[in-house]
Amino acid sequence: MAATLPATPYNPAKALSESGGRPPAPRRHSAWPDVVFSVLAHAAAWLTLALLAGIIGSLVVGAMPAIREYGLGFLVHSEWDPVQNKYGGLVMIYGTLMTSAIALVIAVPVSFGIALFLTELSPAWLKRPLGTAIELLAAVPSIVYGMWGLLVFSPILSTYVQQPLQTVFAGVPVLGALFAGPPVGIGLLSAGIILAIMIIPFIASVMRDVFEVTPTLLKESAYGLGSTTWEVMFKVVLPYTKTGVVGAIMLGLGRALGETMAVTFVIGNFNQLNSLSLFEAANSISSALANEFAEAGDGLHKASLIYLGLILFFITFVVLGFSRLLLARMKKSEGGR
Repeated sequence: MAATLPATPYNPAKALSESGGRPPAPRRHSAWPDVVFSVLAHAAAWLTLALLAGIIGSLVVGAMPAIREYGLGFLVHSEWDPVQNKYGGLVMIYGTLMTSAIALVIAVPVSFGIALFLTELSPAWLKRPLGTAIELLAAVPSIVYGMWGLLVFSPILSTYVQQPLQTVFAGVPVLGALFAGPPVGIGLLSAGIILAIMIIPFIASVMRDVFEVTPTLLKESAYGLGSTTWEVMFKVVLPYTKTGVVGAIMLGLGRALGETMAVTFVIGNFNQLNSLSLFEAANSISSALANEFAEAGDGLHKASLIYLGLILFFITFVVLGFSRLLLARMKKSEGGR
């Protein structure tokens, strides 16, 4: 059997001498793919800005009659009367902010618990099917949530939550007013709970993904030092993934602010602000647009609805800016430490 000869090692000096003393010419690459890629990337970025500017411009132009008529007073007036052609957006703004706040208060702790269980506590055989089931909840159409909330959840809320609370706190100065309202299970609290159920899959899925990004070495080191699972999550995982966690919460808040059909079914669509009760029928910006825009005639009615859309856009922009500011302050505090 013939012996295998070793491969001849590469000799740079010999290669240089064989080439006449000149180094080999570098291989030239065509520049046009880079140029095309750069043009397409810049065009995509500028197209996004152009679309954003176009949306803002169209909203401002459409809302200009209402802006001229009411100005910023539109934000603090609660009267909404298409018959007398008088409009104020306070009821819709209040309903949008309250339902979104209720949804976040419920959804964020539940989503954190789901993500914690899936990444740290769940057995291997349950992790994938449970994660898939949670993600499938995000694919359920919003109108299905609205119909379920109206036909199934609202009677349960009225019978087992609203009526007992009204009986217990009847006559109590603050709590009695907080739980007042017709015992039908439709109002701000019902809409907030439905929104919470809808945004939990989004927040939980993103939190789970960012928790899994945390290096295993960091968590195992903390466990080796005697930390509990709770301490590992709050002292290792959360500081490492805070940007993703804030992004997940903002994603859920954005979904809650703009949700239309599910809220329309269960909020009551009532354009008056009689009390601050959680069970009082109210309205939101998206619900008002869905219910009235198709039937609104040209003039102040349609302009006021577009003004509401502009306000909702501004609220979303403020929420995004607040999240950026929060992340910047968190990074600054880390540098101080």
